Amino acid sequence: MKFSLTWLKDHLDTDASVLEIAAALNRIGIEVEGIEDPAEKLAGFRVAKVLTAAPHPDADKLRVLTVDTGEGDPLQVVCGAPNARAGMKGVLGLPGAVVPANGMELRKSAIRGVESNGMMCSVRELELGDEHDGIIELPEDAPVGTSFADYHGASPVIDVAITPNRPDCMGVYGIARDLAAAGLGTLKPIALPAFEAKGACPVEIRTDDPEGCPAFYGRVITGVTNGASPEWLQQRLISAGQRPISLLVDLTNYVMLAFGRPAHAYDLAKLNGAVVARRAKDGEQVLALNEKTYTLDSTMTVIADDSGVHDIAGIMGGEHSGVSEDTKDVLLEIAYFDPARIGATGRALGLTSDARTRFERGVDPAFLDDGLDLLTGLIVELAGGTASEKVHAGTPPSEPKVIAFDPALTARLGGVDVPEAEQRRILESLDFKFSADWQVTCPLRRHDIEGAADLVEEVVRIHGLDQVESVALPRADGVARPTATAQQVIERKLRRAAAARGLNEAVTWSFLPVPDAEHFGDGSQLWVLENPISEDMKAMRPSLLPGLISAAKRNLDRGASGLRLFEIGRRYFRGENGSSDERPTLGVILAGEKDPRRWMSGKATKFDAYDAKSVARALLAEAGAPVNKLMTMGEAGTQFHPGQSATLRLGPKNVLARFGMLHPATLKAFDIDGPVAAVEIFLDAIPERKNAGFAREAYAPPALQAVTRDFAFLVPADLPAAELVRAVAGADKNNIVSARVFDVFAGQGVPDGKKSIAVEVTLQPQQASYKDADLKAISDAIVAAAAKQGAELRG
Repeated sequence: MKFSLTWLKDHLDTDASVLEIAAALNRIGIEVEGIEDPAEKLAGFRVAKVLTAAPHPDADKLRVLTVDTGEGDPLQVVCGAPNARAGMKGVLGLPGAVVPANGMELRKSAIRGVESNGMMCSVRELELGDEHDGIIELPEDAPVGTSFADYHGASPVIDVAITPNRPDCMGVYGIARDLAAAGLGTLKPIALPAFEAKGACPVEIRTDDPEGCPAFYGRVITGVTNGASPEWLQQRLISAGQRPISLLVDLTNYVMLAFGRPAHAYDLAKLNGAVVARRAKDGEQVLALNEKTYTLDSTMTVIADDSGVHDIAGIMGGEHSGVSEDTKDVLLEIAYFDPARIGATGRALGLTSDARTRFERGVDPAFLDDGLDLLTGLIVELAGGTASEKVHAGTPPSEPKVIAFDPALTARLGGVDVPEAEQRRILESLDFKFSADWQVTCPLRRHDIEGAADLVEEVVRIHGLDQVESVALPRADGVARPTATAQQVIERKLRRAAAARGLNEAVTWSFLPVPDAEHFGDGSQLWVLENPISEDMKAMRPSLLPGLISAAKRNLDRGASGLRLFEIGRRYFRGENGSSDERPTLGVILAGEKDPRRWMSGKATKFDAYDAKSVARALLAEAGAPVNKLMTMGEAGTQFHPGQSATLRLGPKNVLARFGMLHPATLKAFDIDGPVAAVEIFLDAIPERKNAGFAREAYAPPALQAVTRDFAFLVPADLPAAELVRAVAGADKNNIVSARVFDVFAGQGVPDGKKSIAVEVTLQPQQASYKDADLKAISDAIVAAAAKQGAELRG
């Protein structure tokens, strides 16, 4: 939220500088994101007087001016504004000045052959408004030669970040209240302009939706003159980043930005019958002020008349009932809407506005009457007209919270000693009220106060967050014990191992578009959020692969030749009884080129399913999985290519990982060019190591040299080599320490339907060297184990 120093001082009597105010805001928990001084943008611009104005000799629409800058000889300036004339005073940009609107640096130049020493500026060029039909005309008493920034009174603009729990500070007056409580000045009372209400309101105003709109206040003002806003009002709106539109619209925006109270003005001539707050009907439509049409449903509150919907309540008004330059009579509306309803409606429609931001966080229900009188008084004062009596439809929340408070709690929870008298002063300055036994009554605007701890927060932040001393946590003597959980240790190992294999870690959203989540849902019930950060990201991810695929696509679209991405995170499922089920997972995507083209091959090589399998087995080993016992089986999922994917299982049912090439339908769904290999490791399925301690066992090299033996088996052509290796390695666990395939052959000399697999077996003697009988016994055991897989030893 932005506001100018001048605007703040409308409500806060203080001599503090902008830097002192910024420091105080940070100290009381209102973060200052920036300070902008408009005077810096207006450097090089002066008040100047036009002495003469003659036609340009070579351009009908240009004039050659002689301009007095207050210093030295007059300057010659070429100008195309229709209102440029001798005797007027305006704003001259000298050579070297930078035009705020477009960043152009002014230079001495020739325009159609005539030298020009600067530029006479319009309102738009100096970003003071939208007017650009001519150059700025200043009053006769404007001092020639004065810096325009000093003459204009440009005020520094402060940009603050208001946290969602502080809607009471979403108006300049709320900021001033906090600063006054912190001792930076005196809060000025709200000045309500005087006006006389005459006659009953000619329009029926009511609320037919007491849940969505508990209170709906309004009145009519007849005979107004809508036009441009006065300069003071425009300056305040511009400092807040708002564009001045017209007096009536600007005044409603001013009341919202100054006091956090959204309001709306309707052109009475465009209304028909009673104005009612009600539920929308399914399928009703409204053309909003942003010129977009929205289709409504019966969960939404609207403002309507006999002709239809005019306003999406608490969010945005309708285009066809808004005020214009021709408006003569207006209906003012100030209401209290249910915050939850406003938030749900805004999310459903994908519609944001300043009003929604305030209503969904909670406005002050006690400021309805005064807010309506304030807006009425300003309109009558500046636009004229006659106001009717107010109409009150419904009743806003009026029961304040009462909290039992112990002042000693401030020291226990806040870590700072604040005297009781000072605590009372702080809370009273924020409009909290006390009984003798410290029963604290909260102002209605403070929706965020729920208990005594919140009162401690108020005391501590106004006392000054910088007053809370840093205190080190107690630490026991000696070497600190490990604090990481077993799961955290595994994840750290996996990150190092993945990085060592050339993978780059990615961090993607835990939220997915619903179609992406459904594609990887495998029939499980998705966990869909009711309050998502975006309607496009409302499903919790059932897999890490969609986010990684999208990340790979973004990088490939931007010219990356090859990608190796991994992520460690959680998958989310809806558990039994509606509970959330989170499962730790590691995902890997290998996309694009594995190796660039080289002189040996002439072509770049792509990733394949074996690359994915290699990564899966390596990372499973690092996670402590017994990779030598894993079974390679199918059924990786419909997202994978059925002939180029598999699962790694510990037993027939416990799936530890799936890997392979993504299915062409998956690539099409995510609009990514293939081939793409993927791995997903289910960390929660990996069994914990038995007797796993903090330290590794000491390494003791064997006393005797290992022995290797080679075996060649004829096996069925469809037998996976891994199953043969697992059978061979388990034939004699006391002696066999490893087994690996070193050759696979099918062709001449091998019967049809068969293939030859050669396995190297490493044997490790323990107490004594092997004798021939020992080796024969081990070999027989190996052959027998292989025979159970349908293998026979080749002769």
